[in-house]
Amino acid sequence: MTLAAGTTQTETGIDWQERYRVSTREIYRSTLAELAEKDPRVFCVDSDMGGLETGFGAQFPERYVNVGIAEANLMGVSAGMASMGLRPYANTISTFAACRACEQLKVDVAGNNLPVRVVVTHAGFSAGHYGPTHHALEDIAIARTLPNMTVVVPADAVETEAAVWATSELPGPLFLRLGRAATPLVHDKPAEFVLGKAARLRDGDDLTIVATGPFPVVMALRAHEVLAAEGINARVLNMHTVKPIDREALIAAATETGAVVTVEDHVSSGGMGGAVCEVLAETVPCPVRRIGVPDGFFDMVGGEEELLVATGVSTDSIVAAARALRHGSGERKAVR
Repeated sequence: MTLAAGTTQTETGIDWQERYRVSTREIYRSTLAELAEKDPRVFCVDSDMGGLETGFGAQFPERYVNVGIAEANLMGVSAGMASMGLRPYANTISTFAACRACEQLKVDVAGNNLPVRVVVTHAGFSAGHYGPTHHALEDIAIARTLPNMTVVVPADAVETEAAVWATSELPGPLFLRLGRAATPLVHDKPAEFVLGKAARLRDGDDLTIVATGPFPVVMALRAHEVLAAEGINARVLNMHTVKPIDREALIAAATETGAVVTVEDHVSSGGMGGAVCEVLAETVPCPVRRIGVPDGFFDMVGGEEELLVATGVSTDSIVAAARALRHGSGERKAVR
């Protein structure tokens, strides 16, 4: 059962923590099955990810296709299905979709503007325990440059559920970026998810923190509290839709707060931070500090948050960037 917007835990009898304190990929899989019950066009196209065959496959065997560990084929098969009026959800690991199958993703799916939902897991450092072969730190940069591609990065399981429903009738391709293990909840009630519209999680007029993805959003909220204790009021935007990005929210942030800090589980080049800079450079130029993984090949193994902190993506980094921007931001706002 999917919670409708505005529904409360008491009204449904569902234990909130039990349902949503799970990984984004787990809530996606259960929501996909719910969607399939309502829409016979929904197919699950698997690349031997494990678990989908006993979940979706057992429930809808006639609408489950496992192409094996063959990601390029995954994209081609899904594109063919979509061209025949079906709604395929193509499932794989993020770095395999963005890098190994990039040509098929570009030509077969995006180039033809087909309604293939490319659902990737193990994004960013979330597969850090596998080492650098499974680090997916360039996937947003690749996906957002592909024609017609919508790119969505939910902040937690609550938002993932909402995003699956909100994009179910999207006429073109979707790149839905999920993690692996459970992450802290950002939402404690049903999330209002509007595609292409950033969610303002905290108000503030001294600067704006724009974050995308589970740990970056959590870190931004933690930084907000630290800065508030110092008398710095930071606006926090959850940029769950990286493409199309919310230009209005960014222009308002630059105009009203004078400075921006971006945070992401991705290399600092080409990702959400780059998209923010593109918008502001063309509209309301202001100082921007991008917090992301620096350029380099990180031959490291560890947990997602552990690797993020080790490469400079942390609450402390956000706070330090905000402090550095604060003085100049105040002067610019006074001039406007």
